[in-house]
Amino acid sequence: MLDFSKTFEKYEALVAQTDKVFAAMQEAHKDCVRCEIHCCDCCFAVFDLTLVESAYINYHFNRSLNRKDRRPILRRAEKADRKFYQIKNKLKKMYVHEDKSPEEVFLHLARERVQCPLLNDQELCDLYAMRPITCRVYGIPTSIGGTPHTCEKSGFKEGTSYPTVNLDNINDRLFELSKDLLKEIGSNNTKMHISLAPVSTVLMTAYDAEYFGIQRRR
Repeated sequence: MLDFSKTFEKYEALVAQTDKVFAAMQEAHKDCVRCEIHCCDCCFAVFDLTLVESAYINYHFNRSLNRKDRRPILRRAEKADRKFYQIKNKLKKMYVHEDKSPEEVFLHLARERVQCPLLNDQELCDLYAMRPITCRVYGIPTSIGGTPHTCEKSGFKEGTSYPTVNLDNINDRLFELSKDLLKEIGSNNTKMHISLAPVSTVLMTAYDAEYFGIQRRR
């Protein structure tokens, strides 16, 4: 079994720092941050996970939930994964064949909706304590590639200035941690640190020695 513990500790430190930012924003703008139990708008957002988050989510999914509880989640993951495949093909067509700008493609992606397989029938997350950073900052103003985003259910008003979480900086840190993870387990596949995958794919993947291209010693 591969040992990710050192890199996971670094990732959890980044998560704790991110949670503090969210909590401070929530305290300063109580009327605008409207996240609450059963509010699951963020659970339909389309996004990918970096390698370190993928390995982390997969690790805890397989160890925090028993086989019986994992089974319906994996069925939902298969359904969501098919939808993601269709969306990515559509975006590729827009960018390559229809000559759409990256900004137009991004805006189209932001409008797509796919239910996260971790969202259960009670509108609760089955792995809430280990949810990705994207989920943790969804209810406050963020920016990526210079494009601002705010949850439509929040009270943040367009044209008003608010403190904003720069997701580009967070993603840079996640890519660095992905490099650290590869070093920790002894993988020579250095380009793998830039790999991205949706939650649905992550849940169905085995992040083992074979996946990382590590040859076991005899």
